[in-house]
Amino acid sequence: MVVESNHYCNQVNEDFAQCVLFDGTGTAARLHGIEYIVSEKLYGQLPAEERMYWHPHNYEILSGELVMPGLPQIAEKAALKRKINSYGKTWHFWKTGLTNEQPDPLPYGPPHLAWSFNHDGELPSDLLQSRDTRLNVDTGTRRRDRADLASLAKPQGGVAALAGTFPNAKGAPSGVVDNGDSSTWTVPTFGIKAVAPNARIERSARRP
Repeated sequence: MVVESNHYCNQVNEDFAQCVLFDGTGTAARLHGIEYIVSEKLYGQLPAEERMYWHPHNYEILSGELVMPGLPQIAEKAALKRKINSYGKTWHFWKTGLTNEQPDPLPYGPPHLAWSFNHDGELPSDLLQSRDTRLNVDTGTRRRDRADLASLAKPQGGVAALAGTFPNAKGAPSGVVDNGDSSTWTVPTFGIKAVAPNARIERSARRP
């Protein structure tokens, strides 16, 4: 499932931010998720069993995919420079509109753990073009302008987590490299399991 999210964030301190995610920018936009963002420093303090929930951000930044509409590019680049090597933990609660699928009228079911794209070809090109046209931005220009930030990028956990999902995706900007942490190579998914008739409903975690 591919979802476009508009983030509205509070930078709590240098190492931690918290964001609410909407499916649009108008008055009819629906809140469909949240994201917590941590610095490389805080990520390094996470236990191994927790790191599988946190996606890397270097591809989003260096590819030009992540944009801040309305900001001059020089200000946008300065802000994103501070997010190099950061990670996000994102939960989506509401399927408000997916490609070729009907949206749910309300937030149904369990939350979904969202992940980042980390290789060229994972994000459908038509969706990227549609976003660029709507926001009047040029992802390619931003990718070229941010190339020098690759010198700050370090290998990250989770870059290879979706490799089997997009077998034809290849390549990435310089600076986008998996760090070899095998605990991040499987993205947890969640479902609802009924234990027995008339019994309580439990949330169960599983790995694909």
